Amino acid sequence: MKTFRQAAQSDAFTLSAELTLKHASRADDVRRQADLLGPLTDGIQVNDNPPAWMHMSALSAASILLQSGVDPIPILTCRDRNRVALYSDLLGARALGITSLLLTRGRRVIQKHKLHGSAVFDIGGRDLIAMANEINEEEGARVEEAFFIGTGAKAFHPKPEWRAESLDARAKAGARFLQTQLCFNTRILRNWMARLVALKKTWDYSVMVSLTPLPSAETARWLKQQYSDSKIPKTVIERLESASDPRAEGIAMCAELMNEVKEIPGVSGVHLMTTGEPELLTAAIKASGLRGG
Repeated sequence: MKTFRQAAQSDAFTLSAELTLKHASRADDVRRQADLLGPLTDGIQVNDNPPAWMHMSALSAASILLQSGVDPIPILTCRDRNRVALYSDLLGARALGITSLLLTRGRRVIQKHKLHGSAVFDIGGRDLIAMANEINEEEGARVEEAFFIGTGAKAFHPKPEWRAESLDARAKAGARFLQTQLCFNTRILRNWMARLVALKKTWDYSVMVSLTPLPSAETARWLKQQYSDSKIPKTVIERLESASDPRAEGIAMCAELMNEVKEIPGVSGVHLMTTGEPELLTAAIKASGLRGG
């Protein structure tokens, strides 16, 4: 089975996609998406109840993906678990044969969450990365089982004095790939990546840029509201509003951006976030000509 780690650490352009999970999702839903997305990607990412919307656990879905011959990339966050629970999940991931993880602090629970769940945040994202790396380095650990650890990053226009200290610290803790927030602004991406290359951060990290095929202007506005760090320019929303077929326009726009991002020095690949329809992800990949053409 091909792995996300092998792709991200090679010279080839890497593609990953997010599994669409809902409250009612079952194993068959996961298997169907594995068949749909697996042949077109190097790994399928499994989210960790964002932002506190409940679906099957990331490790459960990852186990089903593994059984379907697809390399999973589960996300683990510090929001809902204390140190003991996180360590247990990491050991469980290793036992399942999961080799890639995206580890983050996580977003706070939304105020009107129907279960009134309390955020935990017993440890921070850097501590979680260090914990996973500690498991990698413990006595008796097998090289083939070592986690390829990812962390989140925000692309922005860096000031001249910016030296990426936080990325340095997370690399020292054990992180080896970065995944940006949703970013449709290639000018920001080019400036940010140019600084990462100049600072030699691409020696430490494989960099994945997050995109998505937006099905409507309403969805774009919702994402901007829910994920305030996302970079969706007004021109993107206006293009969707003026399109006779917004879904087709969103697919075409995503495909164009995938090819544009591919040419930015230092970028390792693209991660496609889901807006609820996995078929849109496959359509964007095929339209890009990067896979499945």
